[in-house]
Amino acid sequence: MSALLLIVVSAVIGVVVLLTRRWAVVVRALAPAGSGFLALLAGGAMLRTQAPETISWLPSIDLGGLFLPLDLGTSRPLAAISFVVALVSAAVQIYSTWYLRDDERYPVFAATVALFTAAMFLVVHSRDLALTLVGWEVMGWCSYLLIGHWSRKESARRAAHKAFLVTRLADVGFVLGVVGLATSVGSTGYAVVLRLWAEPTVCDAYGCVGPNPVLRNTFLVLIIVGVLGKSAQVPFQDWLPDAMEGPTPASALIHAATMVAAGTVVLAGLYPALAQAEVARWVLGIATSVTMVLAALLAMGQSDLKRLLAWSTVSQVAIMLSALAAAPVILEQQPGEPPAVGVPPGPALAIVPGAALFHLWSHALFKSLLFLAIGLLGVIAGGTTAALLRGAGMRTRLGRSAFLIGLLSLAGVPLVVGGFSKESVIDTAYQGASQGGPGLLVLLALLVTVVLTASYSTRAYLVIAELIDVTAPVEAVGEMSESRRQRRSESLDPDGRGAANAVLVTLAVLTLIGGLALALDLFDLHGLSWVWTLITVLLIGVGAGLAFALGRAGDPGVRFAGRRVALFDGGFGADTAYRALAKPVVHLARIVAFVDTEVIDGYVRGAAVTARLGGAVTERAHRAERLRTGGWLVVLGLVAVLAVGVFAWR
Repeated sequence: MSALLLIVVSAVIGVVVLLTRRWAVVVRALAPAGSGFLALLAGGAMLRTQAPETISWLPSIDLGGLFLPLDLGTSRPLAAISFVVALVSAAVQIYSTWYLRDDERYPVFAATVALFTAAMFLVVHSRDLALTLVGWEVMGWCSYLLIGHWSRKESARRAAHKAFLVTRLADVGFVLGVVGLATSVGSTGYAVVLRLWAEPTVCDAYGCVGPNPVLRNTFLVLIIVGVLGKSAQVPFQDWLPDAMEGPTPASALIHAATMVAAGTVVLAGLYPALAQAEVARWVLGIATSVTMVLAALLAMGQSDLKRLLAWSTVSQVAIMLSALAAAPVILEQQPGEPPAVGVPPGPALAIVPGAALFHLWSHALFKSLLFLAIGLLGVIAGGTTAALLRGAGMRTRLGRSAFLIGLLSLAGVPLVVGGFSKESVIDTAYQGASQGGPGLLVLLALLVTVVLTASYSTRAYLVIAELIDVTAPVEAVGEMSESRRQRRSESLDPDGRGAANAVLVTLAVLTLIGGLALALDLFDLHGLSWVWTLITVLLIGVGAGLAFALGRAGDPGVRFAGRRVALFDGGFGADTAYRALAKPVVHLARIVAFVDTEVIDGYVRGAAVTARLGGAVTERAHRAERLRTGGWLVVLGLVAVLAVGVFAWR
């Protein structure tokens, strides 16, 4: 029942915090305490969970042609994901009591974080596509609120609207895919969907047996489109860096353990069906391969280090998803459990590659650490541009150390959690390449990304440790106004950030020892390849060496981007492409609006004018002063009727 408790308690915390928002002292105690309780509960569940379990917590719904079991479930990997989600949420809630101390809307922020976390728990533990869709949509709504939290800023409002519109556009595909998978089998339950859609299609001279491969690929490609949108993958990649307009704790939550990582959980749940859909795997493999390299290139040339971390998130999420696209298909007979009602036992299902979920776990730890560390450094420096952050790490040993540990994990250095997880993804792609499919493409993209990631990670540390002369322009995204900088420096003094320091220490330690997930066998990984570990180390060395070479005469990012820093900051013109695509739609909408208001409404208004004129004439004819004329008209009418009657009788 831990899964149910996580969802319900987190949602209740959000509602209670919202109801008590007028009492900030209560909120500052309730939100961190509640999130801490959830982290302990999720940690205990992770250690206790062994075999997969399913629970029915709501009465099922039978709509005639569609059955909704509304089940929740858990397994050892899902319990581990829930723990890291709860941990990051608790870290964000505790950190926010310091970071948003002078924010009058902090209670609303805390309530939204709690509801966001509940939605992610629902997605993780849902064993029903309808419940998955509910959690998916609630996360989209909460992300809009968190990104636009500082709604008095036009840039924050624009970023929130952009995130909402882009992800909603992609969600059209997600909804259609869910509807297609569910209605084709008459149930939204994962058990039924997978038993029927995960069966291989076998064709011979007499025909084909099994699911229609065209429909299976179509429905899964539609779901992948929704995942690409929520996870900020090409062609939907540009909304996530703009989401940096939200508070840093919100960025840590969205980027580390919720929303952008939710697609990995959903596709992992549907992986047995995805493994049989070759076209869908190629679509996912091509999108993630392009995304991880493109985002790493963009990260290297950013003039703002917070946006650098945002682009690194886009790249790292692509690495997670690529494991699902490139993994070898290994079938395993399911345990002899009673099948779903009315469904015969199905075939052996493909094993979900643990590398994808392990990298999600790893990324949640080190990326939350990086965002919260740069939040501290940004407060000290007055902004997050490279120019403002120059040497900021030298003014806080904890901030500098935490940032370094996070960057080592981001770069994939062995013995820290990011090194273990990234090497497991590379090994998975290598094994998948032997079976054909997108494995080889993904493997090559991963190796290039390792070099680029090591390079921009080295660059970020060189900037904050003042080991180079930063020449990046100060007028970049993320700079605070002078008044805001002064106000925050007064309210966020070093003596008042004990909670933030505790959070950074905890996350740094977990990032260093997170590889124990392998020892606990949380993700069913079968060891790591020392060959690929050695190759990864060599590639990291190449990337770091490139950053040092470029940094001899200034910021490596500025040297790398040259005079095109603004182009890198703009995501290679993605906004321009969005506008170009939207322009015909806007023009069409204006034409439709003109036809509606000036043509269709014109007929309606004309009819109204005619009726009004007719009414005026009739009213004038029946006024009291015209009564005599009316009387004569009545008499004349009677005479006419009598005349007609007489002549007709004759």
